[in-house]
Amino acid sequence: MSILPTKNELGFYEIRLESIGGLGANLAGKMLAEAGVLGLGLNGSNFSSYGSEKKGSPVKSFIRFCDATTDIRAHSPIEEPHVIGVFHEALYKTVNVSSGLKSDGIILVNSARVFDEVKRDLNLQHGTLAIVDALKIAVKEKTRVNTAMLGALFRICDFLDPEAIRNVIKRTFEKKYPQLVEANIRTFDRGYEEVVFKKYETPQDTHQNTFSRPLSSLGFATQTIGGVLTTQGNSMEKDLGGSRQGYIPKFDKESCINCASCDTVCPDLCFVWDKRVNKRGKQIMTLQGIDYQYCKGCLKCIEACPTSALSTIQEKQGFTHDNKVSQNFPYISGGIS
Repeated sequence: MSILPTKNELGFYEIRLESIGGLGANLAGKMLAEAGVLGLGLNGSNFSSYGSEKKGSPVKSFIRFCDATTDIRAHSPIEEPHVIGVFHEALYKTVNVSSGLKSDGIILVNSARVFDEVKRDLNLQHGTLAIVDALKIAVKEKTRVNTAMLGALFRICDFLDPEAIRNVIKRTFEKKYPQLVEANIRTFDRGYEEVVFKKYETPQDTHQNTFSRPLSSLGFATQTIGGVLTTQGNSMEKDLGGSRQGYIPKFDKESCINCASCDTVCPDLCFVWDKRVNKRGKQIMTLQGIDYQYCKGCLKCIEACPTSALSTIQEKQGFTHDNKVSQNFPYISGGIS
């Protein structure tokens, strides 16, 4: 008898992880598949899809499970999953993360916000929404988001054995990072226990979210003559919030001596300057604040600051454009706590 709760027409139970480079979705997918195969004797497969392997760029990880009597001969991306795991809310802006979710599917989101806010931003019409504050757990345990998300995914996929993934965690870390084994097991357990659920009933005439495959507007048949780029590359509208790992710099203008040490080491020109007249009547450039749209949270500025003008604070996740931080410069991806 099958232990899988439901299967598609090919006999697969499918999971898609939506993430950004640096959060460990690729490793999480591998560990999830390994736990199902070695722990339960299922047939399973895992692979990931990503571009330049750049931190902050979109990443997808795909996991398929089936009974031991079924062979997995499909190696295409998963378009209509039973479960979707969203590792970072910044993905909402550029990726339709809920695309193809089955009407009875479950979408897990790493968030500290309430259900209805997340549902609205996902444009989710039906299904079960699961929320876990994986970032808070990872910061507290000094680990990474992916282990907390694994805990929540195992709570969702209740046919999987949690003890199997604990063994996988031990095998993964004990050789190179034995000091991280216990912390990651605690992170997994907290993700498993702290995930919460809310089901949105599906009307009888509702169909699942149709999967939409993004297509390039310029191909071999539609490219301009000579291959001229009509929209040149720029970074004016780019938001680097997805690259941050839970911390951002906080600016205290009263302690700043305008030495520009922070701006010298900043890789993304986050610091905003303006001409002001000092007490002696001399016009000088003074630091006004940080534009968090371009801050990827490397925190090099804090190391370089010779005073207490820059300090580390924990980032509060959220998909909003209304929060203002640091001398009224917009923090595009959320707020602070």
